[in-house]
Amino acid sequence: MLLAEQRRLLCEYGHRTAEAGLVVGTSGNLSVRDGDLVAVTPAGAALGRLKPEDCPVVSLDGHPVEGDRTPSSETPLHLAVYRATTARAVVHTHAVFGTVVATTMTELPPVHYNTVLLGGVVRVAEYATYGTPELAAHVEAALDGRRAALMANHGGVTIGDDLEAAFEATRLLEWLCEVYVRAKAVGEPRVLTGEQLAAAARRARRPAHLPRPGDGTARPDHPPHIHT
Repeated sequence: MLLAEQRRLLCEYGHRTAEAGLVVGTSGNLSVRDGDLVAVTPAGAALGRLKPEDCPVVSLDGHPVEGDRTPSSETPLHLAVYRATTARAVVHTHAVFGTVVATTMTELPPVHYNTVLLGGVVRVAEYATYGTPELAAHVEAALDGRRAALMANHGGVTIGDDLEAAFEATRLLEWLCEVYVRAKAVGEPRVLTGEQLAAAARRARRPAHLPRPGDGTARPDHPPHIHT
């Protein structure tokens, strides 16, 4: 079976996506790229009940390569992301708080500094019918320089170097959306400025050096050495 390990991982993370409540029924889809091939979840499938043989393999131009099931209707979106980015995995969900934000906002207001872990302020891609080239183009634009995007009146999509990274980005995206929605119910959330986000991003690249036992004082921060 082609991409046997990748298809197994699709099932593992499909099950985790369903268990986390990030999808309902047969909504949502995942894919993973290996070279010029992509394993993707099938159309009309409940992610919590996937088996490896359920997941078809297609080429980067969308031609079927192996598998009896029809690829997800959002396969054009996944393939567009792979052609436009260095991503090796894509997760698309209809998570509740992400969808709430996607139906009301043009971007997710950055109320927490962990926004920088997704590459910056999360954009909401313009609405288009699911499974169409138009939607794929809108999402591709919204993902420019980002690891996550919301899709107007639809859901969210995240990317990563592997399925674990893409799945964790989905969890973070939903958490950020929930924080914003719940904060909005209490009052007007304080939104971080571009300067504050940039400072958080710089801080993330310069981890603190804790004092060694007996030093008595903390060592100054130094940027990590980059091996080339």
